[in-house]
Amino acid sequence: MMNVDWVNLVGNVGFPIVVTFYLLMRIETRVKELEQAVEELANDMRKKE
Repeated sequence: MMNVDWVNLVGNVGFPIVVTFYLLMRIETRVKELEQAVEELANDMRKKE
């Protein structure tokens, strides 16, 4: 089912748009992880003051 959806999406909007969407979704998870790391670092720095 999922593969059919991707094939239909590529056929309808084009390969570059699908690749861009896929990469943006992957980057979003990485940005959230970085955000959590920065928050933890900030909290650690506050504790040491």
